[in-house]
Amino acid sequence: MSPRRAIARVIRAVPASDGAGVKLMRSLGQGPHARVDPFLMLDHFSSENPDDYVAGFPPHPHRGFETVTYMLEGHMLHEDHLGNRGHLRSGGVQWMTAGRGIVHSEMPQQESGRMRGFQLWINLPAREKMKPASYRDLDASEIPEVELGGGGSLRVIAGAAEVAGARTQGPIGGLATEPLYFDVRLPPGATFAHPLPDGHNAFVYPYEGSLAIEGRALSAHDAGVLTAAGDVAVESGSDGARFLLLAAKPLNEPVAQYGPFVMNTREEIEQAIRDYQSGTFGRA
Repeated sequence: MSPRRAIARVIRAVPASDGAGVKLMRSLGQGPHARVDPFLMLDHFSSENPDDYVAGFPPHPHRGFETVTYMLEGHMLHEDHLGNRGHLRSGGVQWMTAGRGIVHSEMPQQESGRMRGFQLWINLPAREKMKPASYRDLDASEIPEVELGGGGSLRVIAGAAEVAGARTQGPIGGLATEPLYFDVRLPPGATFAHPLPDGHNAFVYPYEGSLAIEGRALSAHDAGVLTAAGDVAVESGSDGARFLLLAAKPLNEPVAQYGPFVMNTREEIEQAIRDYQSGTFGRA
């Protein structure tokens, strides 16, 4: 029997706002202590009140990392200073590699109804921080879904799932950090187990219901950071659970962060600020 990962620590989500006042819950990313290399931040937005989201995220810069926006419900329009434009709708994902720089906006295309989803920040290795920006815009139909026993399901956004002897590859792969990004739904009292590469950092984020890992309970909006070796096994609570399972290869590099710029040194951050202020941001 393979060893099992336990919960090493819990990062409790706190209320926050970003963009032009979008209300959200932030677990990873509250500060340097709340990172899980290479994961820098996880924001969870969810509201039926348009006042909480309608102002959106007007133009803002990024450099040195990747942003992954997963929309559970709602509709946003992405535009950037390089001329890219795309719609992110319910069930879809945008995987953006900011690289050497991008100035973009993410604006809601609805004035009522529920807006719900996540934005995850993943660091880039030093050798890739200044590569050109790139995107993968994924419609809901492009993300494979695997049925689990007892009525559960698993969406595979990045990496590969191994369920009942069958392997399902997600649309995102071939990245330096080898990310795994699953969205799992379990009925009450169900279990889900999956292998993870030893040494890859991993965490679980329940966003509906509750769950337990190796006997330790984890409530909604609490990120459970796992120990570094073995498989993961999750048991849902009496109301079932929906949760994100994320894992990746750590970079083990210094992190210098100033807001939306994530580099390795203070000097590189200062250069990013100069590039942004001079209008050369994101250019070769």
